[in-house]
Amino acid sequence: MADLDWSTPEGLAAITDHLAARIEGWRQPVAYAVGVSSASSSPEWDFAHINTPGGRHALPAVVLASVLGHDGSTATLDLTTAELAAAVESLEPAQACTSLEHPNLAAWRVALAEARSNPARTLVAVFVADLEDPVSSEADGAMRATFEGHAPVL
Repeated sequence: MADLDWSTPEGLAAITDHLAARIEGWRQPVAYAVGVSSASSSPEWDFAHINTPGGRHALPAVVLASVLGHDGSTATLDLTTAELAAAVESLEPAQACTSLEHPNLAAWRVALAEARSNPARTLVAVFVADLEDPVSSEADGAMRATFEGHAPVL
């Protein structure tokens, strides 16, 4: 991937396509996020950034899925700090594209710092392939509840 251009939106799109082609059965989710559990025994989830339906941040989804060996289907996957650190490291070159914002990278760094600072906090990656798919977890339901005009069936 060294010859791919990380500095332009077109280059990032080519990188997205390159990575997606390496994942068998890949389909871009309509929504996804990294969540971190609350610092208490409460089952609440914090999402620093949620990629909502209609969003355009495809590269972070495929980077995260690549690290996790996931195909983009609806699922909630446990995420270790090492896996999230690998996703952050893999996505960092995208900062060379200064014409785009990188909210996933910023959110993942926050989640990683929070999980590292408090071992009681856990991480998940939530992917939603289709809004009609059943909710895969409490974290998935919490994420979908933030979508305007969408009430997930739990």
